[in-house]
Amino acid sequence: MTYAIEVEKLRKEFKSYSSRSGLIGAFRDLFTRNYKIIRAVDDISFKVKQGEMVGYIGENGAGKSTTIKMLTGILTPTSGKVIVNGMNPHKEREKFVQTIGVVFGQRSQLWWDIAVQESFRLLKKVYRVSDRDYKEHMEHVIETLDIGPLLDKPVRKLSLGQRMRCELAAALIHNPPLLFLDEPTIGLDVLVKLKIRQFLKEINEKYNTTILLTTHDMSDIEALCERVIMLDEGKIIYDGSLQKLKQNWGEGKQIQFQFRHEVTKEQLISLTNDLNVKWEAGEQSHSWIAHVRAQDMAEVIGKVVAAYEIKDINIRETSTEEIIRNIYEEGIVHG
Repeated sequence: MTYAIEVEKLRKEFKSYSSRSGLIGAFRDLFTRNYKIIRAVDDISFKVKQGEMVGYIGENGAGKSTTIKMLTGILTPTSGKVIVNGMNPHKEREKFVQTIGVVFGQRSQLWWDIAVQESFRLLKKVYRVSDRDYKEHMEHVIETLDIGPLLDKPVRKLSLGQRMRCELAAALIHNPPLLFLDEPTIGLDVLVKLKIRQFLKEINEKYNTTILLTTHDMSDIEALCERVIMLDEGKIIYDGSLQKLKQNWGEGKQIQFQFRHEVTKEQLISLTNDLNVKWEAGEQSHSWIAHVRAQDMAEVIGKVVAAYEIKDINIRETSTEEIIRNIYEEGIVHG
């Protein structure tokens, strides 16, 4: 089996310096500094098969960006093994960068003051892409991402959505087998997001491109990834299918009751105290939301409808976003 990424006991530590207080403290800092070691990535191991689309998720400070920087060769690991596209990203830098594409939502690889297509031409030279390959591959990319009308504009004149589509195209000029996407849809409107997702699915199907996606937008993950790796405080707390995560953690339902008259939380709690229900206030007046297990749903509805006058009832699944939030609140999970 061909693996695009192999990571074994990967660790990255940083020194965090602290200043001592007062004049004497400042003087002592000139000679010796107090520091503590912070472990941003803590002995993680995982493999990603060629052609997989994997969501790499975690809260801010969980170690996602540090991992990506080690996988792309920007940072050197403190210890552990990293093999990406069969190479050590740090040691075989020049050969390695020819085999990856990177899109960081917050950083640009396009030149700010020149037309987009000039940036593309420069990148084509950097990656030594032949005219024929460029034409064959990029015509499709430009058309699918709908950036033809933007090619003559300087990057600084583009909106965020336009720039991100151009960034994505730039990362694919050399048609790399592996694409790292760090928050690629941050701040974009729904239509642009859909266009980018559709495009990523296409290149994955057409070229078997491996994609590692870090994002806070769970709808990106749901639309693209079958597998998620979840990080918390530098450790992997879940690595497995998104489907299994939802089955194990998201079997709950939410029932929103809109009552005709005012009902208190205490009344609802005492009505359903023999069932496993969590009540919270809804957004509208006289509305309450019951968080219940699927098997208790009929009983909860039966009791509430028998006891109070109901204006409306709404039932929905727990969203992936809520599932992930619950996991972080409750602590470690195993895949």
